[in-house]
Amino acid sequence: MTRIAAIGERERVHGFAFAGVRVAAADQPGAALAAWRALPADVGLVILTQAAHTALAAELSERDERLWVVMPG
Repeated sequence: MTRIAAIGERERVHGFAFAGVRVAAADQPGAALAAWRALPADVGLVILTQAAHTALAAELSERDERLWVVMPG
């Protein structure tokens, strides 16, 4: 089964945990990159905050099987 993860500022992503989403709080750009790289192989969809998306821009442009979406500001 494919799982869902959320990466971004703690106050923006913590509520996703109630729906069973794997949450990675990343209040700093380096934390967002570390969270992305640490995602398990079974994560197929990643929800990103705007700040996490900005921090991961170069990483996201590389070929990856995961789908990702950016939360509205």
